[in-house]
Amino acid sequence: MVKFGRRKDKQDRHPKDPEGRMTLREHIVELRNRLLISVLAIVVCTIAAWFIYYQALEILKHPFETAVKPFAENRGLKPQLTFQGVGDPLTFRIKVSALLGLVVAGPIWLFQLWAFIAPGLHRSEKKWAYLFAAIAAPLFATGIALGYWTLPKGIQILLGFTPDQVQNLIELGKYLDFVIRTLLVFGIAFLIPLVVVLLNMVGVLPASALSKFRPYIILVIFVFAAVATPSGDPFTMCLLAFPMCVLFFASEVIARINDKRRKARSDELLAD
Repeated sequence: MVKFGRRKDKQDRHPKDPEGRMTLREHIVELRNRLLISVLAIVVCTIAAWFIYYQALEILKHPFETAVKPFAENRGLKPQLTFQGVGDPLTFRIKVSALLGLVVAGPIWLFQLWAFIAPGLHRSEKKWAYLFAAIAAPLFATGIALGYWTLPKGIQILLGFTPDQVQNLIELGKYLDFVIRTLLVFGIAFLIPLVVVLLNMVGVLPASALSKFRPYIILVIFVFAAVATPSGDPFTMCLLAFPMCVLFFASEVIARINDKRRKARSDELLAD
């Protein structure tokens, strides 16, 4: 029978399996159960989000209305968020509710994922995982908050290319995709320096390499910001690139300190 490195609790060990290693069938059963719990949590949260749809819609519309009001007054335009089909209002409400359900149920399905992976990790690997989770969540939330703050300006710049005597009728589904893409780009971008630090801590990426390729990395950051931001305007690009550069410099300092500490520890071991 196929054996894996993951161990069961003492009370669950079979007498013929003293190490308590789980079989392939037990892995599949546990994965199925945890997936079932995760899906059930998402469905329940989606149903609950259905009843706060209008409050969520106001939050989503706020960047558009904030950008449109001064723009429309200056140019005499009346951009509107619209539905193009008969069934679009229902589809859009289901889409928003499912998105909220996925976010609200995040702690549950993330815990199920961690509970499935953690028993197979060593103690040191768990330490790095806890460190990553503790730092990643605030960084990701900060990136999303910054992305939401830049949305009005990005929308205003894009609507500024509207010719005179032409009105904007913006489909709500496409607008939601634009908002989600912007928030995810900012959130994920703020996690990249954290990945750099973790690679340094495990010995894959030394600080000397970061210093050597610093100009190229900064160039790549600005190219990434220009390509990844949905609006593509210089204002949004710089608001994404500048914090990424600051976080990269901070990660380089941390990597340099960590390399010095690692070298000092190695010298002590050689002296002993």
